[in-house]
Amino acid sequence: MRATRLLLAALFCLAPLGRAAAQAAPDTRPGIAVFPFTNGGSYGPNHQDLTPLEVGMQQMLLTELAQNNALRIVERSSLKALLDEQNLVEAGRVDPSTAAKIGKLVGARYVVTGSFVDLYGNFRLDGRVVDVQTGEVLRTAQVQAKDDKMYDLIVQLSGKITDGLDLPPLDPAVRQARAERQIPPEAITLYSRAQVYQDGGQKERAIELYRRIAHDFPQMTEAREALQQLTQS
Repeated sequence: MRATRLLLAALFCLAPLGRAAAQAAPDTRPGIAVFPFTNGGSYGPNHQDLTPLEVGMQQMLLTELAQNNALRIVERSSLKALLDEQNLVEAGRVDPSTAAKIGKLVGARYVVTGSFVDLYGNFRLDGRVVDVQTGEVLRTAQVQAKDDKMYDLIVQLSGKITDGLDLPPLDPAVRQARAERQIPPEAITLYSRAQVYQDGGQKERAIELYRRIAHDFPQMTEAREALQQLTQS
């Protein structure tokens, strides 16, 4: 009986160590980082400044990729800090070799670079996946549609990227739920501007826009999540 009590006591003492070891276990999922998109331009009668979409598309693609639990997402803020430090924020300054080097510094296995163009209401997204270890472009993908399908294009591009990496596919139910969301271009544009304000330290202006998006476009949960994080920080 005494031996049993001693054994139980020993197991009780070891339990926290076991939990600590489990918590310290490294995340072996392949990490993926997404660079700011390059603005290829906007042409047509409804021309508008699409520059905020450079970070808006970046963050929204990260959000879609994060739906796949087989991936470890490198937060945009971590990548931004390094890009700012290396003075590589300007569009067109990141080639595959440079992207691979930066990706390695943030612990990514893959990096995604991309661009967008709005040509008289026809919106196109281009993306390419770079292997951080070799600097090789593993996958290129292009999707296009009318600009009112902007969010659908982000979902499609996310799927093409992960399919090209031979990763476990996104759960069909999750994929369907994402595809069924009704996110108009106005919501994406406002969200992109809010991201720019947030990056620039204009916290109150970012909060104002996130609140507006959360109210006017309730299906865009990204705005509510960003608002919650910002108001709690």
